[in-house]
Amino acid sequence: MSVIKTNFTVTEFVFLGLSSQPKVQLILFIIFLFFYLLTVAGNIIIITIIQIEPHLQTPMYFFLTNLSFLDICYTSTNVPQMLSNMVGKEKTISFSRCAAQMYFSLSFGMIECVLLGVMAYDRYVAICHPLHYTIIMNQNTCVQMAAISWSSSFLSSMIINVLTFSLPYCGPNVLNHFFCEVPSVLRLACTDTSFTEMVVFIFSIIIVFIPFMLIVVSYAQILLSVLRMRSASGRHKALSTCASHLTVVALFYGTAIFMYMRPQSKSSRAGGKIIAVFYTVITPMLNPLIYSLRNQDVKGALRRAIAKQKT
Repeated sequence: MSVIKTNFTVTEFVFLGLSSQPKVQLILFIIFLFFYLLTVAGNIIIITIIQIEPHLQTPMYFFLTNLSFLDICYTSTNVPQMLSNMVGKEKTISFSRCAAQMYFSLSFGMIECVLLGVMAYDRYVAICHPLHYTIIMNQNTCVQMAAISWSSSFLSSMIINVLTFSLPYCGPNVLNHFFCEVPSVLRLACTDTSFTEMVVFIFSIIIVFIPFMLIVVSYAQILLSVLRMRSASGRHKALSTCASHLTVVALFYGTAIFMYMRPQSKSSRAGGKIIAVFYTVITPMLNPLIYSLRNQDVKGALRRAIAKQKT
């Protein structure tokens, strides 16, 4: 494993990963492989259940299907590379592959931010304007919202990626991370990165903070609407449909905002890697568990699907 010397053009990056100790790396490999398989299997099950259950063909579960597919893509962008580095001798990635990994990882992360905001708006319409729900959240509207979430995030990520990899990288080439992420790559640039960091921060506000504010406003309205309900069962039903989404929001946004919306000079490199593990590995794994354990409709659909397999 060689490190490219200063004043040479960087053609590859070297990952330090989560640990340099072989025994620790083996343990982490087993743990994260299990997490990855659980993530893929869990999200495939959620997608399958939604597709085969007619009563789950609603806007809420249309967006949940998008979220589950997104989580598979998101974790598959980073985790296989991390697993390979843990057991392989070569812990390098080419410059072009690093750029591709960053682009897709950033894109999928941005999509999740926007999609969680859209899902909050869906819950707002369902609870605060139930009589107009089917009119407002019709099929065309849902498809358009999903398309905007995906396309705007891919475009935003492209801008950040181009700015990041247009900078000169002349050494060193050691990434103190387990995948190519914007803050860790920018630290290796051989020039002032303040402009690129400012652009990243601006896009963080647009893609992360604005959807987060939409979530806050939506749930503030939902809470006011629930408090006006006279029936205790009605309040419980309304809140139960939001519980899973709120849990996912807290897990994903809590770590993403802490990582991207703070000055880079104050960021701890070791702490950054731990935070990154949460939103690239832990959250995608927990999402299907949260939606299956906290959502009565999904649990009922799972029970019916299992019962059909037994008969």
